[in-house]
Amino acid sequence: MSTVFKQQKSKRDKAEGIVAKTTEDTPIFRNKQRVLLLSSRGITSRHRHLLSDLGDLLPHTKKDAKLDSKSKLHIINELAELNNCNNCIFFEVRKRQDLYMWLSKTPNGPSVKFHIQNVHTMEELKMTGNCLKGSRHILSFDKNFESSPHWLLMKELFTQVFGIPKTARRIKPFVDHVISFSIVDNRIWFRNYQITEKPLEHRSVTDTTDLTLVEIGPRFVMNPIRVFDGSFGGQTAFENPEFVSPNVARANVRNSKAGRYKSRMEAIAKKDEKIKDAEMPEDPLSESNVFA
Repeated sequence: MSTVFKQQKSKRDKAEGIVAKTTEDTPIFRNKQRVLLLSSRGITSRHRHLLSDLGDLLPHTKKDAKLDSKSKLHIINELAELNNCNNCIFFEVRKRQDLYMWLSKTPNGPSVKFHIQNVHTMEELKMTGNCLKGSRHILSFDKNFESSPHWLLMKELFTQVFGIPKTARRIKPFVDHVISFSIVDNRIWFRNYQITEKPLEHRSVTDTTDLTLVEIGPRFVMNPIRVFDGSFGGQTAFENPEFVSPNVARANVRNSKAGRYKSRMEAIAKKDEKIKDAEMPEDPLSESNVFA
């Protein structure tokens, strides 16, 4: 019906001599961000619930099947092109316990690899906050994102990946929650809050606003590892010198336990040797020798 109306309107405008403005005179910006959401094989239940929570928060995402290969990540660029997506969130799971998240602008980059820690899903937290499924949100960034170029790049990447366009098909025309990105201890803390009104009994006379924030979930911490020039690879633009691999951390714990065990065994050996040296030689005039 709308197509017929547009055709009739254009005919009427031509008959009346009205010339429509070209798009070159008044360029219209359309936000067409679409995000591909997928994971690798070996994902745990907690990580799968986090992936579904992100899918519920971002109505402009498209989910795909699990990726079999962990070494050929350039295949994701082709999957994003097939799904008509220009952004990607990829969960890479190692040893069924370590979660890494890739944020990428497909197909030309850049891309960032994070180590995800302290994961708490919405079902696990059971917060009192709530928001409409499919509603849009406000992105809130810490002022520390303006301190370094790599933080600025991550801020722009978060804006394009987590920002919901106005023209997305599955969104609701409401803004009722805030997604917060804060930098603490060189890590990015992700939080999701509901925008709600304060109860009348909790309002004071000096309050300038009657709005408050109630956490919804999920919550997790992103530790940046590397920033790549391309999508899922390429030259390294930034590398975190403070990042310690989970394998190295677990090896250090095992080595510390092994060191304690080794020192305990050495102490037992020294004690046995001391007891052995303290033994007196057998007396030839003892009863066992005399009355044998």
